[in-house]
Amino acid sequence: MLVQFEIASELSINSTHIRSWISELMIQEISERSIHRKLSALNAWFRYLLKRKEIEVNPAKGVTKPKRPSRLPETLQEQQGIDLYRLTDTDDTSEKLNALLIQLFYETGIRLSEMMGLKHRDIDFGIGQLKVLGKRNKVRYVPVNEEMMQKLKVHMSESTFQSGDSALFQNEKGNPLSRSSFYRRVKSSLTHITTQKKKSPHVLRHSFATHMLNNGADLNHIKEILGHANLAATQVYTHLSTDRLKRIHAHLHPRGNNSPKN
Repeated sequence: MLVQFEIASELSINSTHIRSWISELMIQEISERSIHRKLSALNAWFRYLLKRKEIEVNPAKGVTKPKRPSRLPETLQEQQGIDLYRLTDTDDTSEKLNALLIQLFYETGIRLSEMMGLKHRDIDFGIGQLKVLGKRNKVRYVPVNEEMMQKLKVHMSESTFQSGDSALFQNEKGNPLSRSSFYRRVKSSLTHITTQKKKSPHVLRHSFATHMLNNGADLNHIKEILGHANLAATQVYTHLSTDRLKRIHAHLHPRGNNSPKN
């Protein structure tokens, strides 16, 4: 039960009043984001009063903000991941490149910056892997299946420049594709697959990890492919997998929705 206070003016507000106010907002189911904004505005007001020397202490300083719920990454559904491969059925050169990009993002889980840095020499057709330069200049090797290797071989043979130092993905002039071009191409292709608001290379990275985990991949294996420095960064995908299991349980188990069956 909340304690109600009689406050003569803002000059008499203390930290206990503010904590009680935050509790009341939470009871009213005001979002954590909105409470953070309100508390920031209040904090700014008290700093103003402090500057004018109308108060001696900022009562909002040090008041603990409610913890924001962690935002899980957006992913494609597994069927939508399969649908990515239907986009290859086109004679349009630009659309073919778009399809190759999103399929490679989805199959390898590499970051946009890593994809931009790929060169012809980084493709090992003998072993079937990519040499990827990740964060902190750390090199890792990402496996690629035979079908994708054949697609890359065809793509490279059609490149304007074909030396080992040439960018794997080039524009019409032979220059490396820009970051904005990658985003634009990925977004254009994903528009055919999903109506979700976020359509970016990182959605494909998250989809790769989530779908791998859903299909039984070891978390440490996913960590190594993604290039995470520690397992904690990879464990976010276990929450996505758990959510999926909950939905399956609720849908299929006789008591999944906690209601009796007639």
